[in-house]
Amino acid sequence: MQVTETLNEGLKHEFKISVPATDLDAKADAKLVDLKDKVRINGFRPGKVPVSHLKKIYGRSVMAETIDQTIRDTNTQIFTDRGFRLATEPKITMPTEQKEVEELLAGKSDLTYTVAIEVVPPITLADFKTFQVEKPVADVTDADVDEAIKRIADQSRPYSAKSEGAKAENGDRVTINFKGTINGEAFEGGTGEGIQVVLGAGQFIPGFEEQLIGIGAGETRTLQVTFPKNYASEKLAGQPAEFETTATAVEAPGETVIDEEFAKTLGLESLDKLKEAVRARLTAEFATGTRQRVKRALLDQLDENHKFEAPPSLIDEEFNLMWNSIKAEMDSAGKTFADENTTEDAAKEEYRKIADRRVRLGLVLSEIGEKNKITVSDDEVGRAVIERARQMPGREKEVWDFYRNNAQALAQLRAPIYEDKVVDFILELANVTEKKVSKEDLFKDEDAEKTAA
Repeated sequence: MQVTETLNEGLKHEFKISVPATDLDAKADAKLVDLKDKVRINGFRPGKVPVSHLKKIYGRSVMAETIDQTIRDTNTQIFTDRGFRLATEPKITMPTEQKEVEELLAGKSDLTYTVAIEVVPPITLADFKTFQVEKPVADVTDADVDEAIKRIADQSRPYSAKSEGAKAENGDRVTINFKGTINGEAFEGGTGEGIQVVLGAGQFIPGFEEQLIGIGAGETRTLQVTFPKNYASEKLAGQPAEFETTATAVEAPGETVIDEEFAKTLGLESLDKLKEAVRARLTAEFATGTRQRVKRALLDQLDENHKFEAPPSLIDEEFNLMWNSIKAEMDSAGKTFADENTTEDAAKEEYRKIADRRVRLGLVLSEIGEKNKITVSDDEVGRAVIERARQMPGREKEVWDFYRNNAQALAQLRAPIYEDKVVDFILELANVTEKKVSKEDLFKDEDAEKTAA
């Protein structure tokens, strides 16, 4: 066998490999000998079929199998000998001329092919004991609990009919019947009866609720609106429409008294129990916020300490996924890059930087996990599947079957678990300093602040 490296540029390599026909023929004959005891051919006793006869019947298929196995084994040896870690699947180029293929399958010519690869560069890991990580922590205050309970109360507030002749104001609840048309024609989903809408809550498409301000019970109005360009129904998106709307009731909001009885309406024994439940929920939310900030800070340090050339094909793949998603969102919303105060070229440059960061961090986390034997157990994945199933009541079996029969989806579920375990491993080594912050500081959008600056 002869191996010649024909390309060595950065992370890209290409090899030309030639395997003598005699080697292929010997391997194919060995397979045919092994086949003797497994096939039954009329006129021959079991295990007594001559190899020459088997070659006439199975020669081409066995040679094809031999060639495939030889290529896989040869490539593995080449990559292993050179310590290569592949970034993508090898690109193999084989003979395509019919005559060449026939001679190859007949064992009359050498196997000559090329394999092009892109490799992962060697990664030198930083000393994580030198990392300084700030851990922002916010306490849940009584005011936070009271504010959260008030939001719950606002959602449960009672409404009472306004006096005869009273007009609807912002915050009032109006019960309406409506019939929508586009160019004079009714459309699916365009009618409703007894629909309650709180003015100013943004339940309906833009312009609808605003035109109900000042309406009275029993009054009919024709509302003229335009469906948003990103509306869920493509048939309606961007279309102007008219809604003949009649208000059957106008109600003013009352105040919900936050007391023991209110707590009981929510299924809690007492107001104290409600406060305990809300505090526990807020504590969990704050802990999640802390975790996100710590993880972001750690990933930033990993990024700064691991600058290397990432495989271009992986960057292209990550960029294309992000860019296609961004374009789809913008097209759906009817936005342009000018609306975002940028240009398409500038946006592409920015997202390519993000793609490069994501790929490098992914490779670094993988390297850390591999060197420190960090794994994700089947039990951990199973618990994640169960958690997903719990989020879809009544469809638990459907969710379970989906993941059981979809290896790619299961891998996507495993990936964030693995990432979090690697992050936890690094945090055990790093110098983590806790810092008390306000709720506002904990949840502030740092990216937005950087953009504004």
